[in-house]
Amino acid sequence: MEEGITTDFRKKMSYGDYLGLDTLLTAAKPISPEHDEMLFITIHQVQELWIKLLLHELDLAIRCIRTDQPRQAFKAMARMGRIQRQLIEAWEVLATMTPRDYLAFRVHLGSSSGFQSWQYRALEFRLGEKNPDMLKPHAHRPDLVAKLQAVMAEPSLYDEALRLLARRGYPVPAEVLGHDLSRPYEPNAKVTEIWASIYASNDSEFDLYELAEELVDIEDAFQTWRFRHMRTVERIIGMAPGTGGSAGVPYLRRAIERRFFPELYEARTAMA
Repeated sequence: MEEGITTDFRKKMSYGDYLGLDTLLTAAKPISPEHDEMLFITIHQVQELWIKLLLHELDLAIRCIRTDQPRQAFKAMARMGRIQRQLIEAWEVLATMTPRDYLAFRVHLGSSSGFQSWQYRALEFRLGEKNPDMLKPHAHRPDLVAKLQAVMAEPSLYDEALRLLARRGYPVPAEVLGHDLSRPYEPNAKVTEIWASIYASNDSEFDLYELAEELVDIEDAFQTWRFRHMRTVERIIGMAPGTGGSAGVPYLRRAIERRFFPELYEARTAMA
């Protein structure tokens, strides 16, 4: 061992102490004796950790856009894209589990399902896909309901982007700027025209042009994640219902069609 390397941690913080590894590495607790249950638990726990970081970066991006610092938001949004890649690739690992491997321990999952992830729901709300019905799976946890209600009441990433456009002098309709933040966002043709004009004059408003592309990157990666999720589930359980009572693959397939930033896609059609 190299001279000078610290080896006595009786009164010093170690790597394991800093990362809380005693807690982290004992968090995966399979219920069954089946080998692949550890894979299933680990993949979902790792995804929750990545989502936690994704929310951390998303909050920074929202704050930067709110304070007229879109360029500072781009770093956080670019990092979000890298995180989303990790989330997408995680399904490739889970897809190594065969139907027989999964069915051997599925009964032990009871009614638990990824649908019940409160962090995932907070992520959707932060991106603008707000639906009060999605609070129902958390009714047994008033603390989580309170957290999600707070997120629902705040402007989403897209709300802040549209408010930035208004501060730059673009004619964002009053009904868009004043819409009920706790309800799903409704597309507006005037907003589509604004984004189309920004794309058409990208040299003069390049930071807004780049903002539009960063938003599209985030949505594209999110939809890719949803697609890989759906295909992984289909590969393992086919068209069987989900453990949480959903229709399974048909439910996941419908989610792929939902948009966070609809006018950014409609603008492309308008420009074609």
